[in-house]
Amino acid sequence: MTTTIEAVDLFYLSMPEVLDIGDGSQDMCLVRVRAGGHTGWGECEAAPLPTIAALICPLSHSACHPVIDSVVGARLDEPSDIAAIGVSVRANSLDLLQADHTWSGIEIALWDLLGRRFEEPVHRLLGARNNHPKRPYASVLFGDTPEETFAKARDLAGQGWTAAKFGWGPFGRGSVQADADLVVAAREGLGTDADLLIDAGTVFGADVEAAAARLPALEAAAVTWLEEPFVTGALDSYGRLATRATTVRLAGGEGAHQPPQARLLIDHGAVGFIQVDTGRIGGIQDAREVALHAASRGVRYVNHTFTSHLALSASIQPYVDLGDHDLCEYPAEPKALATDCTRTHLVPGSDGLVRAPEAPGLGLEVDVEALRPYLVDVDITVGGRVLYRTPALEA
Repeated sequence: MTTTIEAVDLFYLSMPEVLDIGDGSQDMCLVRVRAGGHTGWGECEAAPLPTIAALICPLSHSACHPVIDSVVGARLDEPSDIAAIGVSVRANSLDLLQADHTWSGIEIALWDLLGRRFEEPVHRLLGARNNHPKRPYASVLFGDTPEETFAKARDLAGQGWTAAKFGWGPFGRGSVQADADLVVAAREGLGTDADLLIDAGTVFGADVEAAAARLPALEAAAVTWLEEPFVTGALDSYGRLATRATTVRLAGGEGAHQPPQARLLIDHGAVGFIQVDTGRIGGIQDAREVALHAASRGVRYVNHTFTSHLALSASIQPYVDLGDHDLCEYPAEPKALATDCTRTHLVPGSDGLVRAPEAPGLGLEVDVEALRPYLVDVDITVGGRVLYRTPALEA
């Protein structure tokens, strides 16, 4: 008997105060799907309100349907059904630019549901036969000063991290020397043995010269990669900067919201590391497509995750069987919302490595009671018709 998707619910969750910093764990768009007596959970890497609007907005024209039109009522009996729904979403919501973000969280939840239904972890449903552990790197923001950055790095080293990434904050917004001071502070705090990664947060736009001016300091500090010096589409800038770096590799891709964008960075942007977010690229299957393409081109795949462990589990699933792609972004300073999302977390083992869960689905249980204080009530009414009202938050 065919199983169809009965409900898709999106929840706007938020910390009491949201600060103007590069920290995506301050709010959350949580997704719940139901089909055939089973429930799955996912998370979008996007601002919650426009993401909810994309789910339920009125029809604009034939290529601008609300995302829900392509999902509710669709068949869900096997993994290929998820891919088919994704094709429908992108065709029917072609001109609804938030659709990819909305679909990403739904897609993750559908995989979680199928895994629970068939009592298999998502990575096994994807066809992976190995579950290689990943070496996590602590992902944190730069301190406002070199002194604050040094203190953060020293604390991370004391906790036993073998790799850490510092990003955003003041980096790229002041002088070349100011950025060099931040990088030196991070290296001195971490020590010489840990891997140091730097995330510029697209601060240079497409300006190759501005980014290149930072290379000497990065290379002197033995930085492994410079992440997102430019916006995702600045392929020429990525390629030109890559030719001017000697030891530092470029990383990018978290801004890609469809696989072709990530493939372009691999094939024409000369990145050494491709880093995509399952909550933005289109979900787990699209992330796996990018991972396999990267492997075929000699580029290392790395997850992008700066929110909850639900998102972290989803982000690891696409490349568990790629043993040589062994780094894993691990949010080391998450807000309480991200931590409270699930009852359990992906904690590094005694060997310091992180493993994708072997439990069904994503292998984590959403803690609805812990999330209730973060729930934001939203009503969307158009022409007197209620299109969305915050659903009941329950398992």
